[in-house]
Amino acid sequence: MPNTSNRAHRAPESPIRKLAPFADAAVKRGVKIYHLNIGQPDIDSPESFWKAVREPSRKVLAYSPSPGLPELREKLAKRYQGIGINVTAAEICVCTAGSEALIFSMLSCLNPGDEVIVPEPMYANYIGFATIADVKVVPITTRIEDGFALPSPEAFAAKITPKTKAILINNPGNPTGTVYTDEQLEGIRKLVIEHDLFLIADEVYREFNFTGRRIKSVMEMEGMDQHAIMIDSASKMYSLCGARVGFLVSRNKDVNFAALKFAQARLSPPTLEQYGMIGALDTPQSYLDDVRNEYMRRRDVLVSRLRAIPGVVCPDINGAFYATVRLPVDDTDRFCEWLLSDFSHEGHTVMFAPASGFYETPGLGKDEVRIAYVLNTTDLGKAMDCLEAALAAYPGTLVKSS
Repeated sequence: MPNTSNRAHRAPESPIRKLAPFADAAVKRGVKIYHLNIGQPDIDSPESFWKAVREPSRKVLAYSPSPGLPELREKLAKRYQGIGINVTAAEICVCTAGSEALIFSMLSCLNPGDEVIVPEPMYANYIGFATIADVKVVPITTRIEDGFALPSPEAFAAKITPKTKAILINNPGNPTGTVYTDEQLEGIRKLVIEHDLFLIADEVYREFNFTGRRIKSVMEMEGMDQHAIMIDSASKMYSLCGARVGFLVSRNKDVNFAALKFAQARLSPPTLEQYGMIGALDTPQSYLDDVRNEYMRRRDVLVSRLRAIPGVVCPDINGAFYATVRLPVDDTDRFCEWLLSDFSHEGHTVMFAPASGFYETPGLGKDEVRIAYVLNTTDLGKAMDCLEAALAAYPGTLVKSS
């Protein structure tokens, strides 16, 4: 029998989805699961999206141009310009979600064996994307005690080798909810220019910013035209995870041309969803403001409940809709599986993503979980009831409630 590839063996399982068989079995037993493992918003998608995809005059669902529909790119460029990110339609490549935009960025900018420095814990799929591109992820560890703050430029510089071609950041951050300051970003900007690197900035959670101050985009940084690549997506901003529409944005013409060749090889991004996105861009700012305020309420419920449970460590959460928290258990991979296979509280249980899969450094994250607080406050409260009861019952809990 032929063997699968080395790349396939190196590819990690998703910590977000790998426990799905245990969840399916729990549902068959009649257990209700509160899904806090995956960033699937329960907010209604904008009506303007649905209206656009229902357009009755469209008779053939054809391929779109490889870089995306011109009218979408033009409209998106105007939206970016309206929030201070001055780019043109020619500098935007529409991708099959932010995931493809990240893969195209790595394929366009790094050779096999090259290195990209990424703060950890990181969005777990960065590791999978790097495996596809045959690129090495070099982690730089952040700590829950420091609120997962971005390390100093000196710490980044210590990771740079002759193989380093890029730094990848996620701001606001998944899985931590961390928002980087302008001063931290300025330190990275200087480092990238000094060492002639690319800076890939995953900014898909831009609208989920709870700090009260504006987040600076990588596309606004001085002297970065040849270095900066911005990743964006419709998935979270407009609650359109299933639409699979994302964007690679850069002023570097070589990067854009390289990405276009990969885009041509996969033909085109989803056509119908692009028409829907054209409609979604008409959504008023009040929609985004209301969504942000709702997630702030959910954040507040989550933080207050977690900090009331003995032994749980919950840092400040300033953006996105995730928290990485420390639990007083022996191993969160085992604990998260146990929650689904052996536990229920009043017929309910809760599903988390074990944080070990968000670290590239072996052994880290074994006492942490990522929580996606994408449920309404009532269900979120019930999920926290489950967690509190589970920690009291789990055999490997290190700190028991009195």
